[in-house]
Amino acid sequence: MALPQDDIELLTLFKDEGTKERAFTAILKKYQERLYWHIRRMVVEHEDANDVLQNMFLKAWKGLANFREDSQLYTWLYRIATNESLTFLEQQKKRSTFSMNDEENGLTNKIKADTNFDGNRLEWKLQLAVQHLPEKQKAVFNLRYFEEMPYAEMSTVLETSEGALKASYHHAVKKIEEFILNN
Repeated sequence: MALPQDDIELLTLFKDEGTKERAFTAILKKYQERLYWHIRRMVVEHEDANDVLQNMFLKAWKGLANFREDSQLYTWLYRIATNESLTFLEQQKKRSTFSMNDEENGLTNKIKADTNFDGNRLEWKLQLAVQHLPEKQKAVFNLRYFEEMPYAEMSTVLETSEGALKASYHHAVKKIEEFILNN
C-alpha cells in the first residue's frame, strides 16, 4: 500500500535533522483532530483525551524514525492512539477501587454531566451505549462506525484478524441496539 505523496514528503523531511521539527509539526496538524476525536470517544473526557493524545504524539515522535512505511502513516498513528487509549483505560481501572458497574456508571455520569447532554437525543444514547462496551469492542466500534475504517486497516491498527474484528463489531452493534432499546 503506497503512502500518499504528502506523507512521503513529511517522512523525508522528518529524517533530516534540520527539518525534523517542522515535519513533525505538519504531521501533528494533519492528524491531530482526527486522532483527538478517536481518543475522546474511547476515554470520554476532554482532559483525558488531551493527555492521551499528548502521550500518543510523544510515542510517535520517538518511533517515527523507525517507521517502516509498510502501512499508512495515519494507520500507524491510529494504532498508537488506540493502544494509548486502552492503556489509559486499563490504568483507570487499576486505580479505582470500585466495581466495573461503578466505573461504567462513572463514565455514564461524565457523559450526562456534559453541558450539551440531552438524554432524549439519539446520539447521546449512542455514546452512553458505546461506553458500556468492553474496551476492545469500543475500539472496533469507534474505528468502524465513526472513522469508517476498512477492516483491513483496522486489522493493522488493532493487530487482530479481519474475521475477529467483524465478529467483534457485530457483537458491539447488538449490544448497542439492546442498550438503546432498553434505556
